[in-house]
Amino acid sequence: MFKLLGGLSVYFKYQPIKTDNAVFRLHNVFTTVLLLTCSLIITATQYVGQPIQCIVGGGLPAHVVNTFCWITSTFTMPDAFAREVGKEVAHPGVMNEWDSTQEKKYYTYYQWVCFVLFFQAIMCYTPKYLWDAFEGGLLRTIVMGLNIGVCHAEEKEKKKDMIISYLIRHERVSDRLHLDLCDSESVKMILIDTITSNEIILDYPCLCSTHKLYALRYWGCELLCLVNIVMQLWMMDSFFNGEFFSYGTRVLGYSEVPQEERYDPMIYVFPRVTKCTFHKFGASGSLQTHDSLCILPLNIVNEKTYIFLWFWYIILAVILVLLVIYRLIIIFVPSVRPRLLHARSRTIAMESALIISQRTDVGDWWLLYMLARNMDPLIYRELISELIKRMGEKTGPRA
Repeated sequence: MFKLLGGLSVYFKYQPIKTDNAVFRLHNVFTTVLLLTCSLIITATQYVGQPIQCIVGGGLPAHVVNTFCWITSTFTMPDAFAREVGKEVAHPGVMNEWDSTQEKKYYTYYQWVCFVLFFQAIMCYTPKYLWDAFEGGLLRTIVMGLNIGVCHAEEKEKKKDMIISYLIRHERVSDRLHLDLCDSESVKMILIDTITSNEIILDYPCLCSTHKLYALRYWGCELLCLVNIVMQLWMMDSFFNGEFFSYGTRVLGYSEVPQEERYDPMIYVFPRVTKCTFHKFGASGSLQTHDSLCILPLNIVNEKTYIFLWFWYIILAVILVLLVIYRLIIIFVPSVRPRLLHARSRTIAMESALIISQRTDVGDWWLLYMLARNMDPLIYRELISELIKRMGEKTGPRA
């Protein structure tokens, strides 16, 4: 088990160049590893040991009934959960079905839990996979190792000049094209012409309308994270027959329910003792019915797993909603961009952040904002100062 879980440590490797933010990683890395860990633990519990044990009689082989009840389903009587254990019922949810006023509640999910968790992990990793494909190492190429401040002065000046030349020429390319969708080969040739003299080629086939597409793709992946969480909440609610949405709130409110009306909501969704009906023919060919009492030790793990997932998904959904609102403010309220850029890199003056934010569109601003996260602060301050000087010949703000 430790070897299996140890293999998940690759997802937590330190990345010197960060192309996303902490919330994005919480969804794509932490949640993915969390789901894979839960899937591995439940898989090991399910297939190492006995996931179900049934009490049988009448000379029936125990392993036959255990297998039958596991691969088909077991059931409880819903109104038996509210009755007193030891006096009215043998166990929560277990009673004579003829004395019940409600239909049987069948449980067929438990053999699918590990597979569903694995599928959810894939869904959570999908936005990261898409963003890595979209990003393609652009930020790493532009940074060129300047995230480490200790380097030769000549090398530092050369790399800064490359970055500034790229940004200035790229801005001029955008002004010249004035298109939302550009000719990829034209931009590629201009970029190569800009940087080749400095012995570096940024071979990105289309940097359409400055870096708007770069920023919008990333923000689209963040929105996809929110859509994914909402879809998974709905999927888990359907998986547990409409019991998951209210699962956490019922657990929180369990202690406030009057004693005579109280029953454990975790046991209601994940019963530990259930019933199973097995039919067979007798010696004379008559049909015989055997009622078995089944213990599901696996549900002890399931109930703890899903109560944690409920709280985590609700918290993550709230954080992602706030993140999407924050991104919309960045897009539609340009006046906040200078403050955000200044807050990201305190080494640059507020006036410099204001000039940069006015002279660049939202895509270029986002690229400079991400450079502030990944470059040495002192080098970034020098880069911004030189960029402002080089942009001095251009006038007028950009949208």
